[in-house]
Order: sequence, then structure tokens, then C-alpha cells
Amino acid sequence: MGPLPRPRLLLLLGCFALLLPPPGAAEFSPSLDSDFTFTLPAGRKECFYQPMRKEASLELEYQVLDGAGLDVDFHLLSPKGETLVFDERKSDGVHTVEAEDGDYMFCFDNTFSTISEKVIFFELILDNMGEDGQDQEDWKKYVTGTDLLDMKLEDILESINNVKARLSKSVQIQTLLRAFEARDRNIQESNFDRVNFWSMVNLGVMVVVSAVQVYMLKSLFEDKRKSRT
Repeated sequence: MGPLPRPRLLLLLGCFALLLPPPGAAEFSPSLDSDFTFTLPAGRKECFYQPMRKEASLELEYQVLDGAGLDVDFHLLSPKGETLVFDERKSDGVHTVEAEDGDYMFCFDNTFSTISEKVIFFELILDNMGEDGQDQEDWKKYVTGTDLLDMKLEDILESINNVKARLSKSVQIQTLLRAFEARDRNIQESNFDRVNFWSMVNLGVMVVVSAVQVYMLKSLFEDKRKSRT
């Protein structure tokens, strides 16, 4: 087999170069989407903190998956302690805020309930946190100086970022679908237990009523006259 033509050789070398990780950046930065599920006991309040940068955006979505009433109080406070969002006894909610430098606090409050604990799911989506720019700079440092292919770096970065954004969106949608499925399953199991309980109660009442009716009918046909000797 003869040597490969020069254009094909350049194409193979370029593809091999794209497959190698750039120095100091073996992969993209971790996703800024995160989710968490926890149990909130009755009469308790749980708070979480999220540090943010200026001009970034914070999107928070929560759902009550299980517990009597499927409701909880929700508070979102700014780094200055100002109340940005207050939901009273809601089962779910979605809120987006334009952030400033500092730690944001969000709390789930179940102090109004004295018996029932709640299972709560929430997801944080952080945008414009400055990670994507660093990824692009790493790729630029890696590709700079390679004249093997006549390609546009900006087009490659745009394609990669589009794929990354769509994959992140797919993961987010799947996470939300799992949360909806968990809440629906908990509701169905609760309804199943209630149906079984009241069915047993009705069955017990029917047995007692039947026994009383049999006793009353039997007493109607008994001969209560005393025989004389």
C-alpha cells in the first residue's frame, strides 16, 4: 500500500489531535446543575447556602414528593438577608433570580406540621458562573499553533457548547421526570393503603351487622313460653 495522500494524512492527524485532551484540561468543567432529595422531619426547618457571583443567575426548582398534604414553606434570602421569595404551604415551585456576590440562603420549613415528615426534592441551575469561558481558553491554548487543518476554532467551540448544553438539558429533564414519577408513586401507594384500610373497616362492619341480624332473626323464632308441669 502506497503512502496516503497529503490531504487525507492531514485530516487523520487533525482528528487524532482533537481526540487528545488539552494540557491541564482533561475534560470540561463539571456541570453547574445539581439536585438533592432529603427528608424534612415534622416541626423542623432546614436551610442551605449557595455562593454566587455577580451577574450570574440562580434557578431553583423544588417539589414535595411525599408527606401529608404535600406542602412546605419555602424562603429564599439574598446575601444581605432580604427575603426574595416566600412560598407558603406549596407543593412545588420554580424561581429564578439575578445574583450578586455573596451566599444565598434558601430554607424549607415544616414547623407547621406536628406529625408528618416531608420528602423534598430540589434542583439548582447556575448560569454565567465563569466556567465556560475558562474551557474555551483551554481549547484555544491547545489548538493555537497547529496548522494541520484549515478549520475554524469558533465553529468547533460553538458545536461542542451546543452539544454540552443539550446534554445538560436532557439530564435536567430526566431528573425532573424522575421526581414527578416518585411523587406520583408515593401518592398512589398512599391511596392504595387508604383503600385497603377502609375496605377492611367496611368488611368488619358488614360482618358485625350480619351477626347482629342473624341473632335478631333467631330470637324472633325462639319459643319463650315456659312449659308447666
